[in-house]
Amino acid sequence: MAKNSLGMGRRRALLTDRERELIANEDLEGPRYVVISRVRSKVRDELPEDIELLREHHPQLLEEIHKVVCNE
Repeated sequence: MAKNSLGMGRRRALLTDRERELIANEDLEGPRYVVISRVRSKVRDELPEDIELLREHHPQLLEEIHKVVCNE
């Protein structure tokens, strides 16, 4: 695992390594379904709060995220 500038393990923006693995593996339909549901909850319930916090306290960082998500 790559290290970040603080010497800590690299973190994922939205998906954990295990969530990525399960979503990519179509043979594990049961666990995959659970992970997809969990990620939907993150997007629906947690991401809007993070976006609002960034909009208020760090709009430049929100703009950077927007560029990545919208492929600009």
